[in-house]
This record gives sequence, structure tokens and C-alpha cells, in this order.
Amino acid sequence: MAMARRNQLAAHLLLFLPTIVAASSWATLSAPLNVPSVPSLRVENLKAAPAMNLRGGSDPLAVTKKPTAAIEGQKPGTSGLRKKTKVFMGENYLANFVQSTFYALEEVKAPVKGGTLVISGDGRYYNKEAIQIIAKIAVAAGVSRIWIGKDGLLSTPAASAVIRAREGGFKAFGAFILSASHNPGGIDEDFGIKYNCENGGPAPEKVTELIFEKTKTISEIISAEDFPEIDISTIGTTKITSADGSKTVQIDVFDPTEDQVNVLAGCFDFEPIKKLFARPDFTFKYDSLSGVQGPYAKKVFCDILGAPPSSLINCEPKEDFGGPTSPSHGHADPNLANARELCDIMGVSKEGRPITGQDVEPPVFGAAADGDADRNMILGRRFFVTPSDSLAVIVENSELIPYFKPHKGLFSTRGGIKGAARSMPTSCALDRVCKAKNIPFFETPTGWKFFGNLMDTPQYTPFICGEESFGTGSNHVREKDGMWAVLAWLQIIAAKNPDASKPLVTVDQILEEHWKKYGRNYYARYDYEGVDLDAAKNMMARMAEMADKWPADSFGPYTLDKADMFAYNDPIDGSVSKNQGIRFIFTDGSRIVFRMSGTGVVGATVRMYLEKYEASTGDLDQHPLEVVKPLADLAIKLSDLKEFTGRDEPSVITEHAGRRSGVSVGQTLQGILSDVMCGDQGAAQ
Repeated sequence: MAMARRNQLAAHLLLFLPTIVAASSWATLSAPLNVPSVPSLRVENLKAAPAMNLRGGSDPLAVTKKPTAAIEGQKPGTSGLRKKTKVFMGENYLANFVQSTFYALEEVKAPVKGGTLVISGDGRYYNKEAIQIIAKIAVAAGVSRIWIGKDGLLSTPAASAVIRAREGGFKAFGAFILSASHNPGGIDEDFGIKYNCENGGPAPEKVTELIFEKTKTISEIISAEDFPEIDISTIGTTKITSADGSKTVQIDVFDPTEDQVNVLAGCFDFEPIKKLFARPDFTFKYDSLSGVQGPYAKKVFCDILGAPPSSLINCEPKEDFGGPTSPSHGHADPNLANARELCDIMGVSKEGRPITGQDVEPPVFGAAADGDADRNMILGRRFFVTPSDSLAVIVENSELIPYFKPHKGLFSTRGGIKGAARSMPTSCALDRVCKAKNIPFFETPTGWKFFGNLMDTPQYTPFICGEESFGTGSNHVREKDGMWAVLAWLQIIAAKNPDASKPLVTVDQILEEHWKKYGRNYYARYDYEGVDLDAAKNMMARMAEMADKWPADSFGPYTLDKADMFAYNDPIDGSVSKNQGIRFIFTDGSRIVFRMSGTGVVGATVRMYLEKYEASTGDLDQHPLEVVKPLADLAIKLSDLKEFTGRDEPSVITEHAGRRSGVSVGQTLQGILSDVMCGDQGAAQ
């Protein structure tokens, strides 16, 4: 049976490799399937582990059908479906999307019947209730085993690890991950759901498009309405068996940290990091921002690496991520604006400048995670590492990480890193490292799912990838992984400090050496949130139409190399993803990028990315906003942004700064960048 099940999963995996399934097979999307109902089962023997609290009707596996109507706007974005929590709490909103997903899975012949499904999330408001709803629909669809992290918690990378590694790996056919990632949590804030496939990664566009088509025509929800409520607070196994013994559903509630930690232990050598933590001149602070990362931080940093509990802050998961009264205002987004408690401790201002004059010296190393723990922020003492630079530095030093260390062996296929990628809006710092090291490099659209095919191709693994929006990871799982990024940095620092008797090599020194070798990509992002959707689309359409029509004198001191609407041709399956953002690329390496974000929940978010390259022989100690200000002025002019959107200022500026002249504790920051800054310094979504 085990071999047959593994063969069934392997066969289904091929369905998601378009080298096997022609793209044309996804072109025609049919009406919702007439899914056969499971026969009603009379329960005479309800078997439950004492740890479980089961409350249900007299026939817990009976399947019922209830009518529903299609709900507009259930199109998954780059990371699933996200809306306000109260929208998800509306009648049938969640159930419609989940049922549509099962319709889609049935159509692609996913091994749902008799299969294992993962259901968990980041612990935000409505997480627990949503698990119960999904479980009932899953049971009706024929799922025979459900895996749930204790208290309904699994970080997004941990959910991927569970699929790929639990019980030997690839036992589950997929997962429903309940998260809106870095967006705020709470009844008045955001909720989200996405489906991950049997490789542990987000469903590819072909599948999400199929799900969306099903949401348009759904007419009924098929559910085991009397299935007992699952007690997700206690670790244990429960089996619910039919009266005639013909059908059993098993519920496993498990420690949410175990699979993720085991996978990470295979990537890193913890012993040198333990020695680093034991050094008296190495100090550390980690902020989970009251998201799901708390249990993982305690397990890895305290239990395994020996950090004192006082090195962790905000490590108790909360449904509202701390709410509006917390330092982050309930916005579990690891950036300079929202992770203020950590940044103040580390001596980094909201503008990315060093803050001096503390009574106690800031820690040597600091880091933070977002709500579902797939994002990360890296800080040194009074020093902010941009996500783009972090990615480049990790790839540059990848041989210091055991998982990527080049070695030869009779049966080993590893020979160091074999591929790297970044999302298109991310700065080009990675490109220069890959060129120097002769590493195959890829530029993809925004969205982790676009890295999936590359990660699943042995030719390019081991593989490292990342995005400018604080996401970094490798092929150890199929999601970005905030803990992995922090451990990668700690492994690099440990490797550069083998002798405890010598001065510590610090984060800022590592970055400054990197810039001296490769030059520096000054970078910033302007976000215009809540823009009228039609206005945003019209603005983008005009720039796309003008791509090859711009007069030569349109760009001031810059010489245009290329202007286009970015399209991605997947090198593995040949699929094409169009309309992924407007690019202006200049001959000096500077770039302007416009893109509409898929992670917001209200209106449209227009993002404007600005990048200016400074060679290694140039001035490497400038503030990014000052450097990119001329590009910002040009971008606003080229886009006619004010005319289309009515916006004079961005909602948010995310500046990617390093060390420069600082401010003292208590010194006002108003006016420091008055000629450059515009808009509120809130958090990007």
C-alpha cells in the first residue's frame, strides 16, 4: 500500500511538470465537476484519543450538499486569496473558495481520495474557525488523513517542510495555508488562504487560474457538516471510523516546529553557531512580531543554539499580532517602519540611519520575521541590510554554508550552488555575484511560485533565490523562509570568526567588503496604496503602449537601453507569464520599475522601484533616497502618475539604506530628508 501510494503521488507530481503536460491541456476550463458524494455513514463506533475533544452529530462522516452562489473577486493573487477578515467570515466566502479548490484538484487528478492534507496557518484571527470549515469539506471530498500543527499553527515554510519531509516526505498531496503573510491580523484587518501542492510549493498559475474559474460557476458546497470539532490544542491522533468500518478519517495534531527544525538541521552546521553565541562579544536580538515564528525562535535560538530567552522579543503568537497598541501597531511586517521595537534596540532609525548615544550598546546582530515567518529582516549594530544585498551576500558566501559547500563524492550530486534567481523588481546586486561566480542566473516575476520549477530541476540545485520584499530562501523547501535566512547569516558570521581571541567580524564589515568588490545598488520603493483600480490599469497600459515610442530626449541625463512590459518565459516548462511590470533600463545600470501589487486587499497598490548602481570605485556611503531622487522625479514624469491616480505623494517609501551619518537618541528626524522624503513612513503591503 505504501509503495502504491508513493507511486500515485509521483504520478500526480508529473501533472505539474509542463514538460509532461502540454500547456494546451490547461487552456479549456470546464464547469464545476459533478463530484460524487461519499455515501452517508452511520456511526456506531466513534474512536477518539483521550486528548481530543470531539463534538459532532450522530453521523460524523455523512456528506451533505448545500446550495451556494458564486462570489465575485475570488482570484488568488501572488500569494493566494487575501481579503478583510470580515469578508472571509461572510456566508460561504471561505467555503466557496475551498470547495472550488477541491473541484480544481479533482480535475487535475490530484490524489485527494484516501489522501493526506495539511491544514494550518499563522494564528491570526479566524484561523481556528477556518480550520474546522476546511476539514469538513476535505472529509467530504474523500481525504482520509488531516495533519494540523498544534493550536492550528504552522509557519508557511514549515508547512512546506511538513509536505516534503514529514514521515519520510511527500505523504501529503497538499496544504491549505491560512495566512495573509505580513498584512495585519484581527477581526478588522486581513485574512488569507492559499493552496500548496505536493512538492510543498504554492500552486502554479495554471492551478490557481483553474481554481478561480471554478469560483465563478460554483453552485453547491459538499461538506461533512456533522464531522466532530477538532481539538487543535492538544498533540495526539484521533481516528473517526464509520459504523461498518469501511471508512476512517485520521486527525494528527503535532508539534509545529519539528519538521521545519529537522530540515534546517540538514542545511546548517549548528556547532559553529553555538560557539558564536557563546562568545562574550557576540550579542543577539530576535523579534517574532507576535506572529507564528515565536515557537520556532524558542526552539532554534534558545533550545538548540543556547541563546538566552531575553534575546527574544514578541515571541508569543497573537491573533492580532499585538494589535494597534503594540510597537508594530499589529503590522507583523519586518521592516524599518513596523519592527520599531527591534530597530530601536539595534540603533537603526526609521530612515535606515544609525542612532547613537544609547546607554547600552546595541546587540551585534538582530533579525525579525513577519506574521507567517516567511520574511526576514537582517540588522547589524546600527546597520540595516537591504533584502537585495542580503541575497547577494548569502550567494557570495554560500560555500560557507554546509548545504552549498562544494564537495566531491562517489554518489554526491552537490558541487556548490548551481543556480540563483531574484524577482524582477529586486535590485541587480545578485546579478553581479552570479556573473563573477559563473552561477546560472534567472530573473522571474514577483511571487515565490515562479521559483518552483527551477528548484525542482536538478540541474539548478542547490539553489538560492529572493525578493526585495524581505523574502529569501533555497530549495530546502518551496517557500521563502525567514528562519533559513537568519541561520544563513549566522553561519556566515560564524565562519568568518573562527578564532574567538580575535576581533569579531561584523555585519557592516561584511557588507562594506562586498560593496568594495561588487559596487553598490542604491535602491528604494515607493508604494501608492488604495489607488483606483481602473486608473492604475490605465496608467500601466499607457506606459506599455509607449514602450518603443519614447522620444530620445524623454529621460534627461539618462540614456535608455530598454523599456518594456516584463514577460517571463519559464526555461523549464516554456510557459509564459505576461504583464509582470513596466521596466525602464538605462545604460548606466539604473532602473525604474512599475508594478501593481497582488498582496493588498483594498483597491490597487502601485509600486515604483528605483535603482542606481554605483561602481566599487565610486561613493559607497550615500543615503539611497538622496541617490535615487532624480530617478523618482523622472519616473513620476514618465508615468503621469499624478494625472492618472490623483496622488501627489506615495503612501509608503521603503528605503533600502546602509550605514551613513547618524542621529542621536531623542533627536528629531523631521527635516533630515525633507527635500527627499514624501509621504507616510508606514509599512509596505
